[in-house]
Amino acid sequence: MNISYNWLREYVRCPLSAEEAAAALTAIGLEVGGVEEAETIRGGLRGLVVGKVLTCEPHPDSDHMHVCTVDLGTDEPAQIVCGAPNVAAGQKVIVATLGTKLYDGDKEFTIKKSKLRGVESCGMICAEDEIGVGTSHEGIMVLPEDTPVGMPAAEYFNVESDYILEVDITPNRADACSHYGVARDLYAWLVQNGYDTELKRPSVEDFAADNHDLDIPVRIENAEACPRYAAVTLTGCEVKESPDWLKRRLTAIGLRPINNIVDVTNYIMMAYGQPLHCFDADMIEGGEVVVRTLPEGTPFVTLDGETHTLSERDLAICNTKEAMCIAGVFGGKGSGTYDTTRNVLLESAYFHPTWIRKSARRHGLSTDASFRFERGIDPAGQVYAVKAAALLIKELAGGKISMDMRHVVARELPQTFRVEFPYKYLNDLAGKEIPAETVKSIATSLEMQIVEERPDGLTLDVPAYRVDVQRPCDVAEDILRIYGYNNVEIPSSVKSSLTVETATDRSYRLQQLISEQLVGAGYREIMNNSLTREAYYTDLKDYAAEGLVRVLNPLSSDLGVMRRTLLFGGLESLRRNINRKAADLALFEFGNCYKYDATRRNPEKELAPYSETLRLGLWLTGKRVSGSWAHADEDTSVFQLKAAVLNVIKRLGVPMKAYVAETGSNDIFATSLAIKERGGKVVAEFGQVAKAVTARLDIAQPVYFAELDWNALMKASARAKLSFSELPKFPAVSRDLALLVDKSVPFADIERIALQSEKKLLKSVHLFDVYEGKNLPAGKKSYAVNFMLQDDARTMSDAQTDAIMHKIITNLQKQLNASLR
Repeated sequence: MNISYNWLREYVRCPLSAEEAAAALTAIGLEVGGVEEAETIRGGLRGLVVGKVLTCEPHPDSDHMHVCTVDLGTDEPAQIVCGAPNVAAGQKVIVATLGTKLYDGDKEFTIKKSKLRGVESCGMICAEDEIGVGTSHEGIMVLPEDTPVGMPAAEYFNVESDYILEVDITPNRADACSHYGVARDLYAWLVQNGYDTELKRPSVEDFAADNHDLDIPVRIENAEACPRYAAVTLTGCEVKESPDWLKRRLTAIGLRPINNIVDVTNYIMMAYGQPLHCFDADMIEGGEVVVRTLPEGTPFVTLDGETHTLSERDLAICNTKEAMCIAGVFGGKGSGTYDTTRNVLLESAYFHPTWIRKSARRHGLSTDASFRFERGIDPAGQVYAVKAAALLIKELAGGKISMDMRHVVARELPQTFRVEFPYKYLNDLAGKEIPAETVKSIATSLEMQIVEERPDGLTLDVPAYRVDVQRPCDVAEDILRIYGYNNVEIPSSVKSSLTVETATDRSYRLQQLISEQLVGAGYREIMNNSLTREAYYTDLKDYAAEGLVRVLNPLSSDLGVMRRTLLFGGLESLRRNINRKAADLALFEFGNCYKYDATRRNPEKELAPYSETLRLGLWLTGKRVSGSWAHADEDTSVFQLKAAVLNVIKRLGVPMKAYVAETGSNDIFATSLAIKERGGKVVAEFGQVAKAVTARLDIAQPVYFAELDWNALMKASARAKLSFSELPKFPAVSRDLALLVDKSVPFADIERIALQSEKKLLKSVHLFDVYEGKNLPAGKKSYAVNFMLQDDARTMSDAQTDAIMHKIITNLQKQLNASLR
């Protein structure tokens, strides 16, 4: 939010420079991102002074230029050649002295000593458009005779130099969304730091009805959404351009002046944080304002000409016939003020933050008003704001206040929040004893009322505009930020206690270990949003949309649900890189996935249907080798991904014998392999992503994806016992078999059956060749498999080896109908 420093100082007496004030605001939690000087006239008229033309003679070599001597209030008059037709001796003029910078659009030029047609000129007598104070170029500016010679032009034209503070308002600080709100915090800081200061705002005691010619009643039908509504009418207004001071105020903070009526409402909002709306009173059909909701599906056209469909949960400001605006969000067509407007109704209301936030999100509208309403404005600020606006419109538009203030209170709102605040709580939190007098001084400067003072603490009434201060911890934060966190000394000793590694610590440590391993293997880590699009899941069975955890108030449809799998976030990352000519990718991500299971609903346990699982995802696509002189180009493959998955499991110390591998069935894959626990729980699944899935994200090249259940791996890793054994003293025996099997048989089945056949002496089963082609029966393929056997106690005999191999072959024949080639 942009804050004008000059505007800010209208409310708080502040002896600080803009930079010092910015540092003070940052120290108390209103972080200032930058300070920029703003000038009402570019260049600030620096170098321009009032001069008097002493003599004016025709130029000897020109029929239109004159050679003038000009008194600039210095020791010697300056000779200036001027081409303006109206220059004459005795005039008071504006002179750009040597070195002055003038501007023509985006161009900048410097006044230098020069010769014009052979005559030296030491300055420039200016027209109003040349210095930015007007648009006329018919001749030089001629000032009144009593204007002092040598007076700076900036002083003559009352040029105001301002500084704009870019204040970053956090979501909880709705009270600071105005100049007066920021002034309140700065005042508290100035008081705490011993400055002579004062906080003030203009009085509205002069507000009174001039007549009762336009009395418009107000009726609130929805007290939950609109507890308070204040309104007043003005008649005989003249809609015109705003005065310069008001336009300067608005343009300085980035608002575009529109007309005097609208500008006043924007000025009041930026001054005090209370949004206002101004209706053309003659366009309020039925002469009554009704605050209510409308039936679901009611069409509504906003000021920008867009048609919206209202929900039954959208609060509307209506006349007796139809809606005039979506309350607190956007005005409707015909609800504003126009050049023909003469009578107006000013609205100043308090709307329930949740209602406004949901309406704004529902219709995709965000305005300065909704920004404030949805965070919670001052529930007691409506009357002051509308009175201040009415008085200002009366002054600037010549209107008359034509009804008594109508302030409808449909539901009482708390005016304060009662907080019990013990000193010990603050001191324990700060790690320092802060004097009670200091605490009381800060609380008072923050407009907290001390209801009761005790030796051990205070009873405070916090003003209702501080919606974020309702607990002792909130008060402590407020006290400390004004006291100054830098004033809490760093202790010379550190108190600590011994801790043991928890399961969370262990998981994090192993995440770092695996991350380093994957990075070393050429993978890059990514981080994606856990919020995603529901559309990704609409046609899936394993990750059906019914199991999605939905967000109640999504920012957009793209962020409407919590992800069930890491897949789609990674695909979005792949698409972004592929579209930027980076198509060879190996990525990984650790992230939580979420599921809703309606069958687990329990009225006593609201969270029972919801589950959260930490997972590891890996993605491969493009070329494994590309553009190498030593190696032909080679595409990535599922086997490269498989190696990465197995290496992760191995690095965690989990033996693969604890798992079984089966053909996967998840429909996000075209084909996949699932690694399961003995009980059937899937620990990891990997394969090629289904083309129907990648096509949704416009990815044409094959993508290989693996997803590992990190929580399950952590449990298995914790159970796994590390043991040491000496290197074998006796040689291993290697046997190779060429097995003829059906094409549908995966190697994992062969490995599983072999390990089940000999659990002690069979150390490994390794596939080293696959053949499909000529000289094989239809529907068959050949696996070349190596079996490694070893006895740690003795050298294995041929008979022992043959017996084991016979047993393995027999089981393969029985279970897989395998045969030897």
